Amino acid sequence: MRRIFGGCFLGKAVLALGLLAPGLTLASESAPVTSPRVTATLLSSRDTVTPGERFKVALVQKLAPHWHTYWLNPGDSGEPTRIQWDLPAGATAGDIQWPAPKAIRVEPLVNFGFEGTVLLPVEIAVPADAKAGETFTLKADATWLVCEKICIPEEGSFTLDLPIAAAGGVDEAAQARIDAALAVLPKPAPFRGRLRSAGDKLALELPGLPSGASDLRFFPVLDTLIEHAADQSLSAGEKPALTLVRSGAFKLQEPEVSGVLTFSENGEAKAVTLAADADPALLTAAGTAPSEARPAVVRIPVPVEGADLTIWAALALAFAGGLILNLMPCVLPVLFIKALGFAQLAHAHRSAVREQGLLFLCGVLIAFTVLAGAVVALGALGNSVGWGFQLQSPPLVIALAVVMVLIGLNLLGAFEIGTSVTGLGDGLASRGGRFGAFMTGVLAVIVATPCTAPFMGAAMGYAVTQPPAVAFSVFVALALGFALPVVALSFAPGLLRLLPKPGRWMLVLKQAFAFPMFATAVWLIWVASVQSGPQGVLAALVAVLAAGFVVWLVGVTRGSLPRRVFGSVLAVLVVLGAGWFTVQNAVPGATTEARAGDIEAWSPERVAALQAEGKPVFVNFTAAWCITCIANERVALSRQEVKDAFASLGVTYLKADWTNRDARIAKALAEQGRAGVPLYLFYPGSKDGQAEILPQLLTADTLIAAAERAAGRGVKTAANRP
Repeated sequence: MRRIFGGCFLGKAVLALGLLAPGLTLASESAPVTSPRVTATLLSSRDTVTPGERFKVALVQKLAPHWHTYWLNPGDSGEPTRIQWDLPAGATAGDIQWPAPKAIRVEPLVNFGFEGTVLLPVEIAVPADAKAGETFTLKADATWLVCEKICIPEEGSFTLDLPIAAAGGVDEAAQARIDAALAVLPKPAPFRGRLRSAGDKLALELPGLPSGASDLRFFPVLDTLIEHAADQSLSAGEKPALTLVRSGAFKLQEPEVSGVLTFSENGEAKAVTLAADADPALLTAAGTAPSEARPAVVRIPVPVEGADLTIWAALALAFAGGLILNLMPCVLPVLFIKALGFAQLAHAHRSAVREQGLLFLCGVLIAFTVLAGAVVALGALGNSVGWGFQLQSPPLVIALAVVMVLIGLNLLGAFEIGTSVTGLGDGLASRGGRFGAFMTGVLAVIVATPCTAPFMGAAMGYAVTQPPAVAFSVFVALALGFALPVVALSFAPGLLRLLPKPGRWMLVLKQAFAFPMFATAVWLIWVASVQSGPQGVLAALVAVLAAGFVVWLVGVTRGSLPRRVFGSVLAVLVVLGAGWFTVQNAVPGATTEARAGDIEAWSPERVAALQAEGKPVFVNFTAAWCITCIANERVALSRQEVKDAFASLGVTYLKADWTNRDARIAKALAEQGRAGVPLYLFYPGSKDGQAEILPQLLTADTLIAAAERAAGRGVKTAANRP
């Protein structure tokens, strides 16, 4: 508080008021960001600063009763508070200095976080060349997740203007509040622990633990170490050890484990930061150390599919999945077009046919390699991505729709874009179709991403959790399986000779193949409408119109150089304008969750609440761009006998819509060893019941049988792998 009042007595009164009423806004405190759940401010221990000094600020969160925010490792669900700083040039901000968390039980989960009023201190360094008389402006954008029975993400922007002076000024009331928060931060433990295996559990040895310590709890920074909801018991002896339940998704890469140990000593609550040496036998190759920037943790208590795979099993599953992917509706039109090209080459030299097959293989391999590189790179940046992730971008969905429309028009003969571009049509019979054969392989991979084949789920889930070299090898196995039918056909002259000679039938068939392309474009525009609403549809139609105009323009401006230059310049301007319009309007919006009948929006908290009520739960992880998902909904989920069975057995249907990017859903998929949708889970109506993972291709009988098991009318509810 600025010292504008004189007198010792008044100064002490102001200090006392600051300590008794911590919610009071001080002169060195930002304007509050308020909601019915949280009042947040940015508090500075200084009301003026000096060049080169370091001082403390704190993000203050005053929480409504029964609501909580989260620690660095949020436990079974949640997301830690994050602060993004915008500071003057040369200034720096340290990491959040986390208070000791408490275990907050939300049956059947346990979260690690804070209730009441929490201060998150951060050290700020003023640059040495800061000039007196100027203003040091602190700006911070903070995000936090606040939960009770439901969870609500919130955010706030905070600004503090602190004058720069030759002598700094301490805001005594603010300093007292921050000092009180710093005083209770966990101090380094005077001993090191040791983590070792103890059968199917873990033992954390605490050789320097005070003899009178009780009520111990260890909060690890790594969220894949222990089951957070499990009890932790202390075994006395020469080396006291805390028994921990090993996580079902256990991963440990670093030889040191860190966290906070809380305990009571002579009735006084204490907390220390603990470092422990991990037994080498506990280390895993695929462990990932958490950081403050990691995405939200959303853990579902089901077995992780693919976690127990070996590299050879993953390669075999990927190869088989790629082979089956050829039968999916996304890919069949492109393969038919390739078969048409082979028919034209059936009576040509054998080497020409083989060359086409090998070029198709190269296109498939390179496309899968690029896709694998994107998955690995985005995963390294902390993004949870997987199969079909690019279709979560509305502009890319619209671009694919435009490509499908242009291919359809080309097949109908509306224009010719040359065999060197697509390799579709008559040019496949000539040497000029080499690049076309290659691009056909690329196109086949692009249109395959909305589909998921059996065996792919476990293989892709395994791949995205492995080091880059292993992940790439799994994607290559998938590519080889995917390309095998076409390559085999190109090397089987006996089969090719069975094809009829080229004739009018090929022209008719080529034109007929245009309509699956138009159908795919219609479906992609519908996906854009789900992602971006009416503006997405408008953007898609404008893009299709612009593409058609550009193709027509290039055709009519052929001839003299001036006409070609004019046409090219105008085409570029139209493409840039349409692209800008598409990007501006095709913006992912909040998914409007369909609630037809008894379908509700998914959340891990809702699953836990329903199980606690004794209700079986069916969870459908889906997306509008997932062809397999839509097929399952039409073939099985929408059947009346399935709806009747769900109703009679009291099954609650939850839908997790991944059409637009959603970190919670992506993390939940990764927890189950899946890299994409569909994923179907059936939870029994019991608090400790394990979920059953259903096959990726559903039938009505499969769903009804799983519903009966979840309701306790069938066989045991242990997880079944498809």
